[in-house]
Amino acid sequence: MKKLEIITRSEKLEELKKTLNDIGINGMTVSTVMGCGNQKGRTEFYRGTEVTINLLHKIKVEIVISDSDLEKVLKSVRDSLVTGNIGDGKIFIFNVEDAIRIRTGENGDQAIKVK
Repeated sequence: MKKLEIITRSEKLEELKKTLNDIGINGMTVSTVMGCGNQKGRTEFYRGTEVTINLLHKIKVEIVISDSDLEKVLKSVRDSLVTGNIGDGKIFIFNVEDAIRIRTGENGDQAIKVK
């Protein structure tokens, strides 16, 4: 199993959720985060003083998927999020040793499949 952490623009959340639902990925955790990368923030004026805001609002979506779904999910997610501009985000991929569905005790791929 793989865990994907997808960090991207807040305005892309609904499109990302639709993309994941369309390919059968229904379970996800969504967090509002702040960060900076190549985008390096922006400059604003507050009461006549120039202020650099280097932490930008983003969203982080975490999903756990079967190894066999990895390439399909990565392609679909990237296609739905790409604008070609700095700030599109990153996808981080982690190995997951096991997962256990608390209600039934199922583990592995059975624990992450929607019933």
